[in-house]
Amino acid sequence: LTVNCLDQHVEKSPNRVALIWERDEPGTAVHITYRELLDLTCRLANTLKKYGIQKGDKVAIYMSVSPLSVAAMLACARIGAVHTVVFAGFSAESLAGRIIDSECKAVITYNQGVRGGRIIELKMTVDEAVKNCPNVKHVFVAQRTDNKVQIGDRDVPLEEEMAKAASVCTPESMDSEDMLFMLYTSGSTGKPKGIVHTQAGYLLYTALTHKYVFDYQQGDVFGCVADIGWITGHSYVVYGPLCNGATSVLFESTPVYPDPGRYWEVVQRLKINQFYGAPTAIRLLLNYGEEWVKKYDRSSLKTLGSVGEPINNEAWQWFYHVVGEGRCTLVDTWWQTETGGICIAPRPSEDKAEIIPAMAMRPFFGIVPVLMDENGKVIEGNDVSGALCIAQPWPGMARTIYGDHQRFVDAYFKAYPGYYFTGDGAYRTKKGYYQITGRMDDVINISGHRLGTAEIEDAMADHPEVPETAVIGYPHKIKGEGAFAFIVLKEQTAHTDRVKEELKTIVASKIAKYAVPDHILVVKRLPKTRSGKIMRRLLRKVVTEQSSNMGDVTTLDDPSVVKEILDAYQKYKEKSSS
Repeated sequence: LTVNCLDQHVEKSPNRVALIWERDEPGTAVHITYRELLDLTCRLANTLKKYGIQKGDKVAIYMSVSPLSVAAMLACARIGAVHTVVFAGFSAESLAGRIIDSECKAVITYNQGVRGGRIIELKMTVDEAVKNCPNVKHVFVAQRTDNKVQIGDRDVPLEEEMAKAASVCTPESMDSEDMLFMLYTSGSTGKPKGIVHTQAGYLLYTALTHKYVFDYQQGDVFGCVADIGWITGHSYVVYGPLCNGATSVLFESTPVYPDPGRYWEVVQRLKINQFYGAPTAIRLLLNYGEEWVKKYDRSSLKTLGSVGEPINNEAWQWFYHVVGEGRCTLVDTWWQTETGGICIAPRPSEDKAEIIPAMAMRPFFGIVPVLMDENGKVIEGNDVSGALCIAQPWPGMARTIYGDHQRFVDAYFKAYPGYYFTGDGAYRTKKGYYQITGRMDDVINISGHRLGTAEIEDAMADHPEVPETAVIGYPHKIKGEGAFAFIVLKEQTAHTDRVKEELKTIVASKIAKYAVPDHILVVKRLPKTRSGKIMRRLLRKVVTEQSSNMGDVTTLDDPSVVKEILDAYQKYKEKSSS
Protein backbone atom coordinates (compact mmCIF):
# COMPACT_ATOMS: atom_id res chain seq x y z
CA LEU A 1 0.00 0.00 0.00
CA THR A 2 2.71 2.53 0.87
CA VAL A 3 4.46 1.48 -2.34
CA ASN A 4 1.38 2.77 -4.17
CA CYS A 5 1.33 5.96 -2.10
CA LEU A 6 5.07 6.69 -2.01
CA ASP A 7 7.65 4.49 -3.77
CA GLN A 8 6.02 4.50 -7.20
CA HIS A 9 6.03 8.32 -7.25
CA VAL A 10 9.55 8.59 -5.80
CA GLU A 11 10.83 6.46 -8.69
CA LYS A 12 9.18 8.66 -11.33
CA SER A 13 9.22 12.15 -9.80
CA PRO A 14 10.95 12.27 -6.38
CA ASN A 15 10.82 16.07 -6.16
CA ARG A 16 7.10 16.38 -6.75
CA VAL A 17 5.45 17.98 -3.70
CA ALA A 18 3.36 15.44 -1.79
CA LEU A 19 2.22 17.55 1.14
CA ILE A 20 1.87 21.26 1.80
CA TRP A 21 1.57 21.74 5.53
CA GLU A 22 -0.39 24.92 6.24
CA ARG A 23 0.67 25.36 9.84
CA ASP A 24 -1.47 27.14 12.40
CA GLU A 25 0.85 30.18 12.28
CA PRO A 26 -0.42 32.12 9.23
CA GLY A 27 1.80 32.18 6.15
CA THR A 28 4.23 29.48 7.29
CA ALA A 29 3.57 26.67 4.83
CA VAL A 30 6.03 23.74 4.68
CA HIS A 31 6.45 21.76 1.44
CA ILE A 32 7.32 18.05 1.64
CA THR A 33 8.30 16.15 -1.51
CA TYR A 34 7.51 12.50 -2.16
CA ARG A 35 11.17 11.64 -1.52
CA GLU A 36 11.13 13.44 1.83
CA LEU A 37 7.87 11.82 2.84
CA LEU A 38 9.24 8.36 2.01
CA ASP A 39 12.34 9.14 4.08
CA LEU A 40 10.23 10.30 7.05
CA THR A 41 7.96 7.27 6.73
CA CYS A 42 10.82 4.75 6.59
CA ARG A 43 12.66 6.28 9.56
CA LEU A 44 9.46 6.29 11.59
CA ALA A 45 8.71 2.71 10.52
CA ASN A 46 12.18 1.53 11.54
CA THR A 47 11.76 3.29 14.90
CA LEU A 48 8.47 1.47 15.52
CA LYS A 49 10.16 -1.84 14.62
CA LYS A 50 13.06 -1.11 16.97
CA TYR A 51 10.57 -0.81 19.81
CA GLY A 52 8.92 -4.12 19.01
CA ILE A 53 5.96 -3.08 16.84
CA GLN A 54 5.24 -5.90 14.39
CA LYS A 55 2.82 -6.78 11.63
CA GLY A 56 -0.71 -6.92 13.03
CA ASP A 57 0.04 -4.79 16.11
CA LYS A 58 -2.22 -1.82 16.81
CA VAL A 59 -0.89 1.72 17.21
CA ALA A 60 -2.88 4.76 18.35
CA ILE A 61 -2.08 8.13 16.77
CA TYR A 62 -3.12 11.20 18.80
CA MET A 63 -1.67 14.08 16.79
CA SER A 64 -2.66 17.26 15.07
CA VAL A 65 -2.50 17.46 11.26
CA SER A 66 1.12 17.51 10.08
CA PRO A 67 3.56 15.71 7.77
CA LEU A 68 4.69 13.68 10.78
CA SER A 69 1.17 12.48 11.58
CA VAL A 70 0.74 11.44 7.93
CA ALA A 71 4.14 9.69 8.08
CA ALA A 72 2.98 7.92 11.27
CA MET A 73 -0.06 6.51 9.44
CA LEU A 74 2.07 5.44 6.47
CA ALA A 75 4.80 4.00 8.72
CA CYS A 76 2.24 1.72 10.38
CA ALA A 77 0.97 0.66 6.95
CA ARG A 78 4.53 0.02 5.74
CA ILE A 79 5.30 -2.49 8.51
CA GLY A 80 1.81 -4.04 8.49
CA ALA A 81 0.76 -2.49 11.81
CA VAL A 82 -2.80 -1.18 12.16
CA HIS A 83 -3.28 2.49 12.99
CA THR A 84 -6.16 3.97 14.86
CA VAL A 85 -6.09 7.76 14.66
CA VAL A 86 -7.94 9.47 17.49
CA PHE A 87 -9.00 13.06 16.80
CA ALA A 88 -6.80 15.32 18.94
CA GLY A 89 -9.87 17.04 20.43
CA PHE A 90 -11.05 13.91 22.24
CA SER A 91 -10.73 13.72 26.02
CA ALA A 92 -8.33 11.39 27.88
CA GLU A 93 -11.23 9.11 28.73
CA SER A 94 -12.34 8.84 25.08
CA LEU A 95 -8.75 8.16 24.05
CA ALA A 96 -8.26 5.49 26.73
CA GLY A 97 -11.50 3.77 25.72
CA ARG A 98 -10.34 3.55 22.11
CA ILE A 99 -6.82 2.39 23.07
CA ILE A 100 -8.26 -0.37 25.24
CA ASP A 101 -10.93 -1.46 22.77
CA SER A 102 -8.43 -1.67 19.88
CA GLU A 103 -5.70 -3.27 22.04
CA CYS A 104 -2.99 -0.74 21.08
CA LYS A 105 0.60 -1.49 22.08
CA ALA A 106 1.89 2.03 21.42
CA VAL A 107 0.75 5.63 21.08
CA ILE A 108 2.29 8.29 18.84
CA THR A 109 1.68 11.88 19.91
CA TYR A 110 3.07 15.43 20.05
CA ASN A 111 4.30 17.24 23.15
CA GLN A 112 1.58 19.79 22.38
CA GLY A 113 -0.70 20.80 19.53
CA VAL A 114 -1.33 24.30 18.19
CA ARG A 115 -4.72 25.37 16.88
CA GLY A 116 -6.22 28.80 16.41
CA GLY A 117 -3.27 30.34 18.26
CA ARG A 118 -3.91 28.20 21.33
CA ILE A 119 -1.79 25.42 22.80
CA ILE A 120 -3.43 21.99 23.13
CA GLU A 121 -1.93 19.67 25.75
CA LEU A 122 -1.69 16.45 23.74
CA LYS A 123 1.01 14.68 25.77
CA MET A 124 -0.71 15.52 29.04
CA THR A 125 -3.94 13.98 27.71
CA VAL A 126 -2.07 10.86 26.56
CA ASP A 127 -0.41 10.52 29.99
CA GLU A 128 -3.82 10.73 31.63
CA ALA A 129 -5.22 8.15 29.18
CA VAL A 130 -2.45 5.54 29.36
CA LYS A 131 -2.61 5.40 33.17
CA ASN A 132 -5.45 2.98 32.53
CA CYS A 133 -3.87 1.16 29.55
CA PRO A 134 -1.42 -1.53 30.72
CA ASN A 135 -1.13 -2.81 27.11
CA VAL A 136 0.66 0.37 25.99
CA LYS A 137 4.39 -0.30 26.15
CA HIS A 138 5.65 2.87 24.46
CA VAL A 139 4.53 6.44 23.89
CA PHE A 140 6.42 8.08 21.01
CA VAL A 141 6.57 11.84 21.56
CA ALA A 142 7.29 14.29 18.75
CA GLN A 143 7.90 18.03 19.24
CA ARG A 144 5.42 20.50 17.77
CA THR A 145 6.40 23.33 20.13
CA ASP A 146 9.58 24.18 22.05
CA ASN A 147 7.86 23.75 25.39
CA LYS A 148 9.09 20.98 27.69
CA VAL A 149 6.60 18.35 28.79
CA GLN A 150 6.90 15.63 31.39
CA ILE A 151 8.78 12.55 30.12
CA GLY A 152 8.12 9.20 31.77
CA ASP A 153 9.39 5.62 31.59
CA ARG A 154 7.46 4.55 28.51
CA ASP A 155 8.13 7.76 26.58
CA VAL A 156 10.38 7.71 23.51
CA PRO A 157 11.57 11.00 21.89
CA LEU A 158 10.42 10.38 18.32
CA GLU A 159 12.59 12.77 16.26
CA GLU A 160 15.76 11.76 18.12
CA GLU A 161 15.10 8.12 17.37
CA MET A 162 14.18 8.83 13.74
CA ALA A 163 17.47 10.71 13.24
CA LYS A 164 19.35 7.53 14.24
CA ALA A 165 17.16 5.21 12.16
CA ALA A 166 17.88 3.94 8.63
CA SER A 167 16.05 5.74 5.82
CA VAL A 168 15.25 2.50 4.01
CA CYS A 169 12.53 0.16 5.24
CA THR A 170 11.39 -2.76 3.11
CA PRO A 171 7.59 -2.74 3.02
CA GLU A 172 5.80 -5.70 4.58
CA SER A 173 3.98 -7.81 2.02
CA MET A 174 0.24 -7.68 2.77
CA ASP A 175 -2.86 -9.58 1.68
CA SER A 176 -5.58 -7.49 0.04
CA GLU A 177 -7.90 -8.20 2.97
CA ASP A 178 -5.41 -7.55 5.79
CA MET A 179 -6.43 -4.77 8.14
CA LEU A 180 -5.14 -1.28 7.23
CA PHE A 181 -6.71 0.84 9.96
CA MET A 182 -9.46 1.19 12.48
CA LEU A 183 -11.43 4.35 13.02
CA TYR A 184 -13.97 4.84 15.78
CA THR A 185 -17.36 6.27 15.02
CA SER A 186 -20.53 6.78 17.04
CA GLY A 187 -23.57 4.56 16.83
CA SER A 188 -27.02 4.80 18.35
CA THR A 189 -25.82 2.92 21.46
CA GLY A 190 -23.34 4.39 23.91
CA LYS A 191 -20.08 2.71 22.94
CA PRO A 192 -18.18 3.95 19.86
CA LYS A 193 -17.39 1.23 17.34
CA GLY A 194 -14.03 0.54 15.71
CA ILE A 195 -14.74 0.45 11.98
CA VAL A 196 -12.23 -1.76 10.15
CA HIS A 197 -10.91 -0.96 6.67
CA THR A 198 -8.61 -3.25 4.73
CA GLN A 199 -5.82 -2.75 2.19
CA ALA A 200 -6.58 -3.09 -1.50
CA GLY A 201 -10.29 -2.30 -1.77
CA TYR A 202 -10.05 0.77 0.42
CA LEU A 203 -7.07 2.24 -1.43
CA LEU A 204 -8.59 1.56 -4.85
CA TYR A 205 -11.86 3.17 -3.83
CA THR A 206 -10.31 6.31 -2.30
CA ALA A 207 -8.00 6.78 -5.30
CA LEU A 208 -10.80 6.46 -7.86
CA THR A 209 -13.28 8.67 -6.02
CA HIS A 210 -10.58 11.30 -5.45
CA LYS A 211 -9.73 11.32 -9.16
CA TYR A 212 -13.25 11.27 -10.60
CA VAL A 213 -15.45 13.14 -8.13
CA PHE A 214 -13.09 16.15 -7.97
CA ASP A 215 -11.72 15.80 -11.52
CA TYR A 216 -8.21 15.79 -10.06
CA GLN A 217 -5.53 16.43 -12.73
CA GLN A 218 -1.81 15.88 -12.33
CA GLY A 219 -0.23 19.08 -11.00
CA ASP A 220 -3.35 20.28 -9.18
CA VAL A 221 -3.12 21.31 -5.53
CA PHE A 222 -5.84 19.44 -3.62
CA GLY A 223 -7.06 21.21 -0.49
CA CYS A 224 -9.12 19.07 1.84
CA VAL A 225 -9.29 20.95 5.15
CA ALA A 226 -10.50 17.97 7.22
CA ASP A 227 -8.62 16.68 10.25
CA ILE A 228 -6.87 13.30 9.95
CA GLY A 229 -8.87 12.19 13.00
CA TRP A 230 -11.92 11.74 10.77
CA ILE A 231 -12.49 9.43 7.80
CA THR A 232 -12.40 12.43 5.42
CA GLY A 233 -8.81 13.08 6.46
CA HIS A 234 -7.87 9.42 5.98
CA SER A 235 -9.43 9.12 2.54
CA TYR A 236 -9.02 12.57 0.99
CA VAL A 237 -6.03 14.12 2.77
CA VAL A 238 -3.84 11.01 2.91
CA TYR A 239 -4.64 7.79 1.05
CA GLY A 240 -6.60 8.85 -2.05
CA PRO A 241 -4.46 11.86 -3.01
CA LEU A 242 -1.11 10.16 -2.29
CA CYS A 243 -2.06 7.04 -4.24
CA ASN A 244 -2.82 9.36 -7.18
CA GLY A 245 0.53 11.17 -6.80
CA ALA A 246 -1.27 14.37 -5.88
CA THR A 247 -0.17 17.40 -3.89
CA SER A 248 -2.32 17.41 -0.76
CA VAL A 249 -2.75 20.31 1.66
CA LEU A 250 -2.60 19.66 5.42
CA PHE A 251 -4.59 22.36 7.23
CA GLU A 252 -3.69 22.66 10.91
CA SER A 253 -5.62 25.82 11.78
CA THR A 254 -9.27 26.94 11.99
CA PRO A 255 -11.44 28.82 9.47
CA VAL A 256 -11.44 31.98 11.63
CA TYR A 257 -7.79 32.22 12.73
CA PRO A 258 -6.37 34.84 12.63
CA ASP A 259 -9.52 36.10 10.92
CA PRO A 260 -12.44 34.75 8.84
CA GLY A 261 -10.42 35.14 5.64
CA ARG A 262 -8.02 32.30 6.50
CA TYR A 263 -9.33 29.67 4.07
CA TRP A 264 -9.35 32.08 1.15
CA GLU A 265 -5.95 33.57 1.97
CA VAL A 266 -4.60 30.00 1.91
CA VAL A 267 -6.35 29.30 -1.41
CA GLN A 268 -4.64 32.37 -2.89
CA ARG A 269 -1.19 31.69 -1.43
CA LEU A 270 -1.05 27.95 -2.16
CA LYS A 271 -3.02 28.26 -5.44
CA ILE A 272 -5.46 25.55 -4.39
CA ASN A 273 -7.46 23.96 -7.26
CA GLN A 274 -9.92 21.76 -5.35
CA PHE A 275 -11.31 22.88 -1.99
CA TYR A 276 -13.11 20.28 0.13
CA GLY A 277 -14.66 21.32 3.45
CA ALA A 278 -17.63 21.06 5.79
CA PRO A 279 -20.98 22.92 5.61
CA THR A 280 -20.64 23.94 9.25
CA ALA A 281 -17.54 26.02 8.40
CA ILE A 282 -19.31 27.58 5.41
CA ARG A 283 -22.30 28.53 7.61
CA LEU A 284 -19.94 30.06 10.15
CA LEU A 285 -18.07 32.13 7.52
CA LEU A 286 -21.24 33.23 5.78
CA ASN A 287 -22.12 35.20 8.92
CA TYR A 288 -18.93 37.27 8.63
CA GLY A 289 -19.92 38.57 5.21
CA GLU A 290 -18.48 38.44 1.69
CA GLU A 291 -15.63 40.93 2.11
CA TRP A 292 -13.45 38.31 3.82
CA VAL A 293 -13.76 36.13 0.73
CA LYS A 294 -13.48 38.84 -1.91
CA LYS A 295 -10.30 40.18 -0.35
CA TYR A 296 -8.41 37.20 -1.85
CA ASP A 297 -7.82 35.84 -5.35
CA ARG A 298 -9.69 32.55 -5.76
CA SER A 299 -9.11 32.15 -9.49
CA SER A 300 -7.10 28.93 -8.97
CA LEU A 301 -10.24 27.12 -7.74
CA LYS A 302 -11.89 24.66 -10.16
CA THR A 303 -13.90 22.35 -7.89
CA LEU A 304 -15.54 22.93 -4.51
CA GLY A 305 -16.70 20.06 -2.32
CA SER A 306 -18.88 19.69 0.74
CA VAL A 307 -18.67 16.81 3.24
CA GLY A 308 -19.79 15.68 6.68
CA GLU A 309 -23.49 16.50 6.73
CA PRO A 310 -26.18 17.57 4.27
CA ILE A 311 -25.50 21.16 3.12
CA ASN A 312 -28.42 23.57 3.41
CA ASN A 313 -29.46 25.65 0.41
CA GLU A 314 -28.28 29.01 1.80
CA ALA A 315 -24.76 27.67 2.51
CA TRP A 316 -24.66 25.96 -0.92
CA GLN A 317 -25.58 29.19 -2.73
CA TRP A 318 -23.00 31.22 -0.80
CA PHE A 319 -20.26 28.62 -1.37
CA TYR A 320 -21.10 28.43 -5.08
CA HIS A 321 -21.66 32.12 -5.88
CA VAL A 322 -19.44 33.97 -3.41
CA VAL A 323 -16.50 31.59 -2.95
CA GLY A 324 -16.59 29.93 -6.36
CA GLU A 325 -17.82 33.01 -8.26
CA GLY A 326 -20.40 30.80 -9.97
CA ARG A 327 -17.72 29.18 -12.13
CA CYS A 328 -16.59 26.18 -10.01
CA THR A 329 -18.27 22.79 -9.93
CA LEU A 330 -19.69 22.24 -6.43
CA VAL A 331 -19.94 18.59 -5.38
CA ASP A 332 -22.08 17.81 -2.34
CA THR A 333 -20.66 14.40 -1.38
CA TRP A 334 -22.54 11.78 0.64
CA TRP A 335 -20.62 8.97 2.34
CA GLN A 336 -19.73 7.60 5.76
CA THR A 337 -16.86 6.27 7.86
CA GLU A 338 -18.29 2.86 7.00
CA THR A 339 -18.29 3.37 3.21
CA GLY A 340 -14.58 4.31 3.05
CA GLY A 341 -15.11 6.86 0.30
CA ILE A 342 -17.67 8.97 -1.56
CA CYS A 343 -20.78 7.01 -2.63
CA ILE A 344 -23.17 9.64 -3.98
CA ALA A 345 -22.07 12.94 -5.55
CA PRO A 346 -23.00 15.10 -8.59
CA ARG A 347 -19.75 14.11 -10.36
CA PRO A 348 -18.55 12.05 -12.22
CA SER A 349 -21.31 12.46 -14.77
CA GLU A 350 -21.75 13.38 -18.42
CA ASP A 351 -19.91 16.54 -19.33
CA LYS A 352 -21.83 19.64 -18.15
CA ALA A 353 -24.62 17.51 -16.66
CA GLU A 354 -26.90 19.53 -14.37
CA ILE A 355 -26.11 19.97 -10.69
CA ILE A 356 -29.02 20.68 -8.37
CA PRO A 357 -28.11 22.76 -5.29
CA ALA A 358 -27.73 20.94 -1.97
CA MET A 359 -28.18 17.48 -3.46
CA ALA A 360 -25.73 14.55 -3.68
CA MET A 361 -27.61 13.30 -6.78
CA ARG A 362 -25.64 10.54 -8.55
CA PRO A 363 -24.26 7.24 -7.25
CA PHE A 364 -20.56 6.56 -7.94
CA PHE A 365 -19.46 3.63 -10.18
CA GLY A 366 -20.62 0.36 -8.67
CA ILE A 367 -22.85 1.92 -6.01
CA VAL A 368 -26.44 0.70 -6.24
CA PRO A 369 -28.68 2.72 -3.90
CA VAL A 370 -32.19 1.54 -3.07
CA LEU A 371 -34.94 3.01 -0.90
CA MET A 372 -36.83 0.70 1.47
CA ASP A 373 -40.24 1.09 3.08
CA GLU A 374 -41.04 0.27 6.72
CA ASN A 375 -41.99 -3.30 5.77
CA GLY A 376 -38.54 -3.92 4.30
CA LYS A 377 -39.71 -3.81 0.68
CA VAL A 378 -37.82 -1.99 -2.08
CA ILE A 379 -39.62 1.17 -3.20
CA GLU A 380 -39.71 1.39 -6.99
CA GLY A 381 -40.15 4.50 -9.14
CA ASN A 382 -39.31 8.15 -8.56
CA ASP A 383 -40.55 10.99 -6.34
CA VAL A 384 -40.37 8.64 -3.31
CA SER A 385 -38.74 8.60 0.13
CA GLY A 386 -37.43 5.75 2.26
CA ALA A 387 -34.52 4.23 4.15
CA LEU A 388 -31.33 4.54 2.10
CA CYS A 389 -29.66 1.17 1.53
CA ILE A 390 -26.93 -0.05 -0.82
CA ALA A 391 -27.74 -3.23 -2.75
CA GLN A 392 -24.32 -4.66 -3.60
CA PRO A 393 -20.82 -4.57 -2.09
CA TRP A 394 -18.19 -2.04 -3.20
CA PRO A 395 -14.40 -2.04 -2.64
CA GLY A 396 -14.30 0.67 0.05
CA MET A 397 -16.88 -0.78 2.40
CA ALA A 398 -16.00 -1.53 6.03
CA ARG A 399 -15.33 -5.21 6.73
CA THR A 400 -16.27 -5.45 10.40
CA ILE A 401 -16.42 -3.71 13.77
CA TYR A 402 -13.23 -4.61 15.60
CA GLY A 403 -13.81 -7.30 18.18
CA ASP A 404 -17.57 -7.38 17.61
CA HIS A 405 -18.57 -8.79 14.23
CA GLN A 406 -22.09 -9.48 15.52
CA ARG A 407 -22.61 -5.78 16.21
CA PHE A 408 -21.45 -5.10 12.62
CA VAL A 409 -24.04 -7.51 11.24
CA ASP A 410 -26.77 -6.18 13.52
CA ALA A 411 -26.05 -2.50 12.85
CA TYR A 412 -25.81 -2.61 9.06
CA PHE A 413 -27.27 -5.80 7.62
CA LYS A 414 -30.08 -6.90 9.91
CA ALA A 415 -32.70 -4.19 9.36
CA TYR A 416 -32.92 -4.98 5.62
CA PRO A 417 -31.51 -8.46 4.97
CA GLY A 418 -29.42 -8.58 1.80
CA TYR A 419 -28.78 -4.80 1.87
CA TYR A 420 -26.38 -2.45 3.64
CA PHE A 421 -28.49 -0.01 5.70
CA THR A 422 -26.87 3.44 5.90
CA GLY A 423 -28.87 4.77 8.85
CA ASP A 424 -29.95 7.69 6.65
CA GLY A 425 -33.25 8.47 5.00
CA ALA A 426 -33.32 9.73 1.41
CA TYR A 427 -35.64 11.12 -1.24
CA ARG A 428 -35.39 10.08 -4.90
CA THR A 429 -36.48 12.98 -7.09
CA LYS A 430 -38.73 12.83 -10.15
CA LYS A 431 -35.56 12.63 -12.27
CA GLY A 432 -34.13 9.81 -10.17
CA TYR A 433 -31.53 11.82 -8.23
CA TYR A 434 -30.82 11.18 -4.54
CA GLN A 435 -31.24 13.73 -1.77
CA ILE A 436 -30.20 12.73 1.74
CA THR A 437 -32.80 13.74 4.33
CA GLY A 438 -30.93 12.87 7.56
CA ARG A 439 -30.44 10.14 10.15
CA MET A 440 -33.23 7.71 10.98
CA ASP A 441 -31.85 6.76 14.41
CA ASP A 442 -30.75 8.51 17.62
CA VAL A 443 -27.59 9.87 16.04
CA ILE A 444 -26.97 13.58 15.57
CA ASN A 445 -24.46 15.55 13.54
CA ILE A 446 -22.78 18.42 15.39
CA SER A 447 -20.51 20.52 13.13
CA GLY A 448 -20.00 17.48 10.92
CA HIS A 449 -19.11 15.24 13.90
CA ARG A 450 -21.35 12.20 14.23
CA LEU A 451 -22.47 11.57 17.79
CA GLY A 452 -24.94 9.10 19.27
CA THR A 453 -27.23 10.85 21.73
CA ALA A 454 -26.83 7.76 23.96
CA GLU A 455 -23.15 8.64 24.44
CA ILE A 456 -24.06 12.05 25.89
CA GLU A 457 -26.78 10.47 28.05
CA ASP A 458 -24.35 7.86 29.37
CA ALA A 459 -21.84 10.55 30.30
CA MET A 460 -24.43 12.68 32.13
CA ALA A 461 -25.82 9.63 33.94
CA ASP A 462 -22.58 9.54 35.95
CA HIS A 463 -23.68 12.62 37.89
CA PRO A 464 -24.94 11.49 41.32
CA GLU A 465 -27.84 13.97 41.33
CA VAL A 466 -29.11 13.15 37.83
CA PRO A 467 -31.05 9.87 37.76
CA GLU A 468 -32.45 10.32 34.23
CA THR A 469 -31.51 12.12 31.01
CA ALA A 470 -32.70 12.26 27.42
CA VAL A 471 -30.74 14.04 24.70
CA ILE A 472 -32.09 14.97 21.29
CA GLY A 473 -30.78 16.89 18.31
CA TYR A 474 -32.34 20.18 17.25
CA PRO A 475 -31.60 22.42 14.24
CA HIS A 476 -28.70 24.82 14.89
CA LYS A 477 -27.84 27.76 12.62
CA ILE A 478 -24.08 27.15 12.54
CA LYS A 479 -23.51 23.59 13.73
CA GLY A 480 -26.30 22.01 11.69
CA GLU A 481 -27.53 20.26 14.81
CA GLY A 482 -27.02 20.95 18.48
CA ALA A 483 -27.65 18.75 21.49
CA PHE A 484 -30.59 19.56 23.77
CA ALA A 485 -30.65 17.70 27.08
CA PHE A 486 -33.69 17.04 29.26
CA ILE A 487 -32.72 16.02 32.79
CA VAL A 488 -34.52 14.81 35.89
CA LEU A 489 -32.93 15.79 39.22
CA LYS A 490 -33.15 14.02 42.57
CA GLU A 491 -35.84 15.62 44.74
CA GLN A 492 -33.57 17.32 47.27
CA THR A 493 -31.34 18.97 44.64
CA ALA A 494 -31.36 22.73 45.15
CA HIS A 495 -28.56 24.13 42.97
CA THR A 496 -29.75 23.38 39.45
CA ASP A 497 -27.33 25.86 37.82
CA ARG A 498 -24.37 24.23 39.52
CA VAL A 499 -25.54 20.79 38.38
CA LYS A 500 -25.90 22.05 34.79
CA GLU A 501 -22.32 23.36 34.82
CA GLU A 502 -21.07 20.08 36.29
CA LEU A 503 -22.89 18.14 33.60
CA LYS A 504 -21.21 20.23 30.88
CA THR A 505 -17.81 19.53 32.44
CA ILE A 506 -18.55 15.80 32.64
CA VAL A 507 -19.54 15.60 28.95
CA ALA A 508 -16.44 17.54 27.89
CA SER A 509 -14.15 15.28 29.91
CA LYS A 510 -15.86 12.01 28.99
CA ILE A 511 -16.29 12.70 25.27
CA ALA A 512 -15.11 16.06 23.89
CA LYS A 513 -15.99 19.76 24.03
CA TYR A 514 -18.10 19.63 20.87
CA ALA A 515 -20.42 17.09 22.54
CA VAL A 516 -21.51 19.47 25.33
CA PRO A 517 -25.25 20.21 25.06
CA ASP A 518 -26.18 23.80 24.15
CA HIS A 519 -29.26 23.58 26.34
CA ILE A 520 -30.06 21.65 29.51
CA LEU A 521 -33.67 21.72 30.69
CA VAL A 522 -34.70 20.36 34.09
CA VAL A 523 -38.02 18.49 34.03
CA LYS A 524 -39.92 16.55 36.73
CA ARG A 525 -40.02 13.39 34.58
CA LEU A 526 -39.47 12.18 31.03
CA PRO A 527 -42.19 11.03 28.62
CA LYS A 528 -42.15 7.23 28.68
CA THR A 529 -44.18 4.43 27.17
CA ARG A 530 -45.68 1.83 29.47
CA SER A 531 -42.68 -0.39 28.79
CA GLY A 532 -40.36 2.36 30.01
CA LYS A 533 -38.98 3.55 26.66
CA ILE A 534 -38.37 7.31 26.46
CA MET A 535 -40.39 8.88 23.62
CA ARG A 536 -37.72 11.13 22.16
CA ARG A 537 -39.89 12.15 19.23
CA LEU A 538 -42.13 14.08 21.66
CA LEU A 539 -39.12 15.92 23.06
CA ARG A 540 -38.09 16.79 19.50
CA LYS A 541 -41.55 18.23 18.85
CA VAL A 542 -41.31 20.35 22.01
CA VAL A 543 -37.92 21.79 21.05
CA THR A 544 -38.81 22.37 17.39
CA GLU A 545 -42.06 23.96 18.60
CA GLN A 546 -44.47 21.64 16.83
CA SER A 547 -46.40 21.00 20.00
CA SER A 548 -49.72 21.42 18.19
CA ASN A 549 -49.13 18.12 16.41
CA MET A 550 -47.81 15.72 19.02
CA GLY A 551 -49.16 12.69 17.21
CA ASP A 552 -50.36 9.66 19.16
CA VAL A 553 -49.61 10.08 22.87
CA THR A 554 -51.93 7.31 24.07
CA THR A 555 -49.01 4.87 24.41
CA LEU A 556 -47.52 7.13 27.09
CA ASP A 557 -47.57 5.85 30.63
CA ASP A 558 -49.09 9.20 31.68
CA PRO A 559 -50.06 11.61 28.85
CA SER A 560 -50.20 14.60 31.25
CA VAL A 561 -46.38 14.63 31.18
CA VAL A 562 -46.53 16.38 27.79
CA LYS A 563 -48.08 19.59 29.18
CA GLU A 564 -45.64 19.47 32.11
CA ILE A 565 -42.63 19.46 29.75
CA LEU A 566 -44.14 22.10 27.44
CA ASP A 567 -44.61 24.43 30.41
CA ALA A 568 -41.03 23.85 31.58
CA TYR A 569 -39.76 24.55 28.06
CA GLN A 570 -41.77 27.80 27.75
CA LYS A 571 -40.42 29.02 31.11
CA TYR A 572 -36.86 28.10 30.07
CA LYS A 573 -37.26 29.97 26.77
CA GLU A 574 -38.62 33.10 28.44
CA LYS A 575 -35.78 33.04 30.96
CA SER A 576 -33.18 32.57 28.21
CA SER A 577 -34.50 35.43 26.07
CA SER A 578 -34.73 37.81 29.02
